[in-house]
Amino acid sequence: MPDELQAAFAAALCDPDRPPPAPVRSSGKRRFDVYRNNRAVGLIDVLADIFPVVQRLVGEAFFRAAARIFIDTEPPRDPVLLIYGAGFGDFLDDFEPAATVPYLGDVARLEWARRNAYHGPDAHSVTIDVLADFPADRLGQAQLTLLPTLHLIRSRFPVGSIWAGVEGIDMTGGEDVAVLRPDMRVETTVLTPGAYGFLSALQDGATLGEAAQAAAEDSAEFDLAANLQGVFALGAVIGITDRC
Repeated sequence: MPDELQAAFAAALCDPDRPPPAPVRSSGKRRFDVYRNNRAVGLIDVLADIFPVVQRLVGEAFFRAAARIFIDTEPPRDPVLLIYGAGFGDFLDDFEPAATVPYLGDVARLEWARRNAYHGPDAHSVTIDVLADFPADRLGQAQLTLLPTLHLIRSRFPVGSIWAGVEGIDMTGGEDVAVLRPDMRVETTVLTPGAYGFLSALQDGATLGEAAQAAAEDSAEFDLAANLQGVFALGAVIGITDRC
């Protein structure tokens, strides 16, 4: 298929208001419409598989209608559908019919993080015992290498509890959530105060001292000892080095 015809075919496939290219119209527009519809249904099914909690929260009919609009506005740019759907959370933030469910975008971002963690690279976590071999007077200069599958989500809604289906949630408070895969299973954990700032700083390459300061500025309730133990308990650490 010539490049120009291929581009016209792809454009018509993604835009239901655009007619198929002339050679296709002459050979059967109805068959093209069936193909276009089957493609849309397939992509909607892909999104439903990635975002099951979003679908549960709004119902199948609403979800599939929203997903259809999403695939029309943001069609796949890559033949590998494994990475399709990254912008669904942002789309839901601006999707007017979902305005009564303002946390929907954050739930979608959490589910996307879980998918990324599942398909992310393997790495072996270390325990807090590694600190015993580190010079005590250099601990503030220690840099912790974190799991590549670690994703952090900050929400003004209790997104972790909503995702988990907890009943009787206080919707007035937000939650910070860590998503990671320390072994073969993806874990989703609601973080304690200051942990988000601590992990974010460590993820950006900060030393323990710098990360502790950032976390204390983020939350007055930050407890360094508890959060340091918590980072290792999560299985989030894969190594430690001294920033000389």
